[in-house]
Amino acid sequence: MIRSRFLLLSLLFALSVPVLSACTPLGVAVGAGATAGVAAQQEGGLNTAANDTGIRAQINRLWFEKDIEMMRRVGLSVSNGRVLLTGIVPKAEDRVEAVRLVWQVQGVREVINEIRVDGEEGSRGGSYATDVWISTQLRSKLLFDSQINAINYSVETIHSIVYLMGVAVSREELERVINHARNISGVNRVVNHVLLKGDPQIRTPSSAPESGPVPATAPAQSEPAPRIEPAPSTQSAPIQRVPLQ
Repeated sequence: MIRSRFLLLSLLFALSVPVLSACTPLGVAVGAGATAGVAAQQEGGLNTAANDTGIRAQINRLWFEKDIEMMRRVGLSVSNGRVLLTGIVPKAEDRVEAVRLVWQVQGVREVINEIRVDGEEGSRGGSYATDVWISTQLRSKLLFDSQINAINYSVETIHSIVYLMGVAVSREELERVINHARNISGVNRVVNHVLLKGDPQIRTPSSAPESGPVPATAPAQSEPAPRIEPAPSTQSAPIQRVPLQ
């Protein structure tokens, strides 16, 4: 009960941080405290969360320096050194370049490329407002479900397709998360990139690499390496509404 209350308060503080100016001492203090509180609850603890935060910052910097439109168009989630890319870009070359820049960041262990080129199948669908509504609904359902450790999951919605990433405590918890997503009105498909706890792909805090520039020999891959699918229901098409117990 105490742990749940601490987690809920940390999340509420994290959500309220944008209201406070990041330039003020109060804003910085609240932001740092809330981030630390949430990170401590994540699978892998503070070290893993800090490394993922560093990876995200470096990727955003490289994208910004290359093309600010890349930052605007491409969604980014990082979990245990695994990077999920989503979004719609104008040209195939933009997709290749976004992935290439990600591989330049030290600590990246896998790139899951779900970026679509405008005009391709799956690049048309729900509006931005609908996507935001779906993501908000799902995050809320996960947060208030006592059988789910919501802090271990990230959610991205692109054209009514929900992308899940993170670490599940058990297969039952993962199925519950997927069913929450399926049961939201407007969702066309659920794509699962969540790993189960204990999967060898999950980095332990002691093995987390230090952040910093990587040698020029880092792999510049345009497509992700083959990945282990942790659960049979990685996608759902068509959506089947499943009542939660």
